[in-house]
Amino acid sequence: MENAQRILSAEFATSALRIDQCPPPDLPEVAFAGRSNVGKSSLINCLLLRKKLVRTSRTPGQTRMLNFFRINGAFFFVDLPGYGFAKVSQEIRARWGPMMEQYLTGRSSLRGVVVIMDARHPATPDDLALWKWLRDRNIPGAAVLTKIDKLSRNKRPSHVQQASLALGVPPDRLVLFSAVTQEGREAVLNLLESWIAPSQG
Repeated sequence: MENAQRILSAEFATSALRIDQCPPPDLPEVAFAGRSNVGKSSLINCLLLRKKLVRTSRTPGQTRMLNFFRINGAFFFVDLPGYGFAKVSQEIRARWGPMMEQYLTGRSSLRGVVVIMDARHPATPDDLALWKWLRDRNIPGAAVLTKIDKLSRNKRPSHVQQASLALGVPPDRLVLFSAVTQEGREAVLNLLESWIAPSQG
């Protein structure tokens, strides 16, 4: 593949409410999941060095579909609906669950899922449930702790250790990320390349 760290092009492809509305599974896909308002859109925009390709919102819970972005014409980033936001109607929440499960278990082109959590706060029950769900199904996952710039250097170790224990992964497996300073951007891109490259190669 073209090096994932060299983002030559990025364009919105389509949105889907159902699996049959997704693009043909011809290109590798990496999905991004996280609670509403953890900085998921900002993370994707930072990876792509775009300011507004993925829309950010002051109102959490606005991403309600699977949003596909074609990168370098060679693979897709898939922005999954944010979870865990109480003000979203029960009807919408009930629809998200089956859609997410169908996508994550039935999409042959999916190579891995980036699980995004706010570094300032403990992993939530929703975060832990998704992480366990992925591991139980042997779906590759990576944990990224966003908004790390908002934590002082002396507070970072305890927050990282807390996340490490909650998720059951070594601290060095967690990626610390800031969309403001771009800290962790290279680490995330390296990770995504390790998922995508074997499928193209």
